[in-house]
Parts: sequence; structure tokens; C-alpha cells
Amino acid sequence: MTPPRHIAVIDIGKTNAKLALVEAGSLRELAVVTRPNTVLPGPPWPHFDLEVHWEFFLHHLAAFHAAHGVDAISVTTHGASAVLLDAQGGLAAPMLDYEHPGPDDLAQDYDAIRPPFAETGSARLPGGLNLGAQLFWLFRTQPGLRGRVAHVLTYPQYWGWRLTGELATDVTSLGCHTDLWNPWEGRFSPLVDRLGLAGRIAPARRPGEVLGGLRPEIAAMTGLSPRTPVSVGIHDSNASLYAHVLAREGAFAVVSTGTWVVSMSVGGDRTDLDPTRDLLVNVNGLGQPVPSARFMGGREHDQIRQGSADPGSDADAAQVLARAVMLLPAVVSDCGPFQGRTHRWIGTAETDGQRAVALGWYLALVTAESLAVIGAQGPSLIEGPFSANPWFLRMLASATGRPVIPSPGRTGTAVGAARLFQTATPLPEADKTVILPSDRLAGYARDWRSRCAG
Repeated sequence: MTPPRHIAVIDIGKTNAKLALVEAGSLRELAVVTRPNTVLPGPPWPHFDLEVHWEFFLHHLAAFHAAHGVDAISVTTHGASAVLLDAQGGLAAPMLDYEHPGPDDLAQDYDAIRPPFAETGSARLPGGLNLGAQLFWLFRTQPGLRGRVAHVLTYPQYWGWRLTGELATDVTSLGCHTDLWNPWEGRFSPLVDRLGLAGRIAPARRPGEVLGGLRPEIAAMTGLSPRTPVSVGIHDSNASLYAHVLAREGAFAVVSTGTWVVSMSVGGDRTDLDPTRDLLVNVNGLGQPVPSARFMGGREHDQIRQGSADPGSDADAAQVLARAVMLLPAVVSDCGPFQGRTHRWIGTAETDGQRAVALGWYLALVTAESLAVIGAQGPSLIEGPFSANPWFLRMLASATGRPVIPSPGRTGTAVGAARLFQTATPLPEADKTVILPSDRLAGYARDWRSRCAG
């Protein structure tokens, strides 16, 4: 296969759906379009509007191809999601929003059949964040649904199936706290049989494999060649990690930021993982287990900011530091390393700018705690929107005592997904921007940790 020049990336996060066009040689984004990933309220339950996404992707695939040419398509999506297909290839049921609390109603029954953390590396999470819990709840509450399901696809591969007609799951999506995968042995867990899905979950493949070429009707609609290769696809946080796994040696951590802040340790210290602190074992694009931690940092950011656009200034930072204004965890209390706590302020942020600084520091300090409990070592590589937040970057370096390297792009997931086709190009950042620790901020971090411990 001739190496592609321009790779279109379908990139669906919990908040937005995107289509990015990445130039393979430079890993530069030539174009990005987005739309809200709105949850429809139901009936029968909160779910995603897959058809509207599909129309959006097809329209812009055609536009990207007309303007630049599209030589390959890659797919990356958020985790904790699957699409259930019937024998005719239609939806057997709408795709459940993983934040729906319905599965909690059957938590005790589900816990009786789910494999232990030691077997799956998958912590027990609320709502539908464990994909196995979603499936258990759906089958128990919807008579006849289990019988209608012919195929279960993890979310990136649903879009791959619509593009190519080929069925698959991928190891990174299966390894994303689903309870369905054993990351150490690289195989399905016993839960698949217990749910009655043996033979109906599509075969597990690695993200970088080519799923297939375009269906003829999709090629005709978009103007792309039917031979355009489509990758198997990858879980979004693992897309951020994948480029670095290919490009780096030694210990490092990748922090993928967005609605979720996911910290992943590669080559770090061995540590006992505590699932009660929202730790888990992800699976990277090469099929290897990766200790990981997460919290809903993007959601916390939006709840505290409440639409304010004041980014904060050095003068604001000086005031926050001088008066020891602090936000203590947790703004979103049902996930992350400080679960069950209610956030509170120490001191008063007198302006939106001061609140922005204190919030950036808070998000960095929770991230630093996440990195510590997974044994991360070496530089911390920041992907996504927090890579442009100076307060977050400076405090993270100071709280960890290790350098922080922000990604120059805002869509680390798209670049990572593009790397499924282009493995030889160096990462664009080339370590040009390195944030080093500050003694004054390290003192603030020690005070913050002391208050959290107290």
C-alpha cells in the first residue's frame, strides 16, 4: 500500500464529534470541523444521534477530499460504548449514554458475575462506565434484546463497519474498563460467556490494522476511491498515547485531556493499583497493558468556569499564590483519585481571572496525584485542550518535580489516530517546549496536599 498523504480522522469525544484532516508527512492538521455530541433524552433511554453524526462525517469527507484529497481514514472515539447490531445490520437498540444511571439499579446482580479487578484491570465504575454493566442492564430490562443482537461492535469499529462493511472490535476499546477483556493475556474475559455473547462480539484486532476499503456506495457519495483504506480504529486516550509509544524510549507519561483527563504511565515504577482511586489498566495500540488513572477534569473545568472567558494573568497568579487561594477536591465526586469528597474553596478568588488560575492549579494537582498512584516517571506529555493552559502546565511540572511537554496541537487524539497509518514521522513537538518545576509552586502543591490529607 502506498503511504497516504492526507488522513481523515473521525474523532468522537464525549463532548464533541470532529473530523480532522491530517497531513501524514508533518502530522499537521490541515482542517478540523466539529459538532456537539448531543445526548438525546429518549425514549427509550439517553442515547446518541448516530445518524446525524454519519451525515456530518460524509458531508465533510466529501468536502475535505474535494479541497485536499483524502487517501486514508482513521477512527477514534471515547470508550465505555458499544453498538448492538441486528442480523440485518440495523441497530438492535439505541446506543446507550454511559452516564445514564440505569445500570446502577442492577449493580448487585451485575457484581455477582463480573470478573475481579485482578483478572481484567477494570475498576468497578458507576452508571454504564463498565461496558459489561451496560450490556447486563440492557439485556435484563429489554425482553428479547439479547436474541435480536447479532453483532456487538466497540464504538470506533461501528464507524469502520459503516464505511467498509467489515466487523471488528479493537483491543484498546475492549481494554477500556469494559470488564470484557483480560489485558495481561490478550483475550476476552469470562464475562462474554456469562452475558451470552460468545461468538457475537466481533473479533478483536489491533488498531493499526486495515479494516478494509470503502463500500462502493460510500465511495460514490464522497468521491473517494473505493480502495481508500480504513483503519480498525482506536480508543481516544490511547490514540494520544500511541504516537508517543512509537516515538519514545524510556519512562514517560501521557496525559490525555478533554472531558476526561486520562493519565497513562509507560515504563514507570511498578505499583499496586488501587481500583477505589479510579485506577485501571488500559491497553495500548500494540496490545500492551498500561497502568492508567482518570478523572473528569474537563467537566470540572466547565462547572467552575461557568462560561467565563477570563484566562487569568500573572498578576492574578501572584494574588492566588500570596493568599493561598485553593480549590480542594472533588468537583465531580464520583470518579477520580478523590472520590466521595465534596469540593470546597480555601480563601476567596476575587476575580474570574484568579478563579481561572486556581482552577488550573487544582486540575494539575489532581493530575499529579493520578500520576503518582500509577507510578509515572519521566516527562509528562500533555495532549488536548489543557496543553494550552499555562497554569495547568506550570503547576503539573512543579507538583511532580518532572518536566512537562505540551503538545503543539489541540487534537492529540487525531494525530495519534493518523499515526495508525504513518509510523515513521517524528512527533511535531520535538520537545521544543519544556515546562520545568518552580520552587514557589512546589510549595503551594505541598500545602494543597497537606490540606487534602487533613
